[in-house]
Amino acid sequence: MTDRRIHFPIAVKAVAFDLDGTLLDTLPDIADAADRMLVDLGRAAAGQETVRRYVGNGIARLTKRLLTGEMEGEPEAESFARALELFESHYRATLTSRTKAFPRVEDGLRRFQGEGLKLACITNKAESFTLPLLTATGLRQRFDLILSGDSLPKRKPDPLPLLHCAEQFGALPGELLVVGDSANDTEAARGAGCPVFCVPYGYGARDVRDLDCDAIVADLVEAFKLITPIRP
Repeated sequence: MTDRRIHFPIAVKAVAFDLDGTLLDTLPDIADAADRMLVDLGRAAAGQETVRRYVGNGIARLTKRLLTGEMEGEPEAESFARALELFESHYRATLTSRTKAFPRVEDGLRRFQGEGLKLACITNKAESFTLPLLTATGLRQRFDLILSGDSLPKRKPDPLPLLHCAEQFGALPGELLVVGDSANDTEAARGAGCPVFCVPYGYGARDVRDLDCDAIVADLVEAFKLITPIRP
């Protein structure tokens, strides 16, 4: 956690939430798709705990990690293309089988929205998966802006999505709170100049206590208690 001084409650105009591991518990369905892909390729299933360590940078990077067993590994191009095709096919089939919102997510979103704050969902997941997930779980209408991993030229941990979000909402970066669960979220927030809270129940490879965040909150309701809205 950062040593910089921050005073609570934080005054914000808008809030940007990560998706996987922050809003939605998508791991069971992602792991099922991953294991089906690996079995199709004649490999052993990875299991949820391995997949948990690998998620966060999009399905393409997850597929590469599953093939190589390394966070930044690069498999042979033809093998990767086949594996990615299989993974995407299986994930479309499993997408909403067991995925659900984490506890108090809907309550927290209602509280933020009730204060007139603009809300965004910013994820590295492709739009073709993001929008159906948000629709199926009933969360899509909560967001004024949804940015997926293929919405802009760059994605988290690059600060571009957060800077774009702040601009769209007419807010300064320091007025946009980021709520996430991984280093992708904290690094993007620091790069953009946004305050950032982390939830401890997500999928990041690193313990949130080791991340550069302004607060660790049990859930979205706890996050809400640490902010105050900036009125027009």
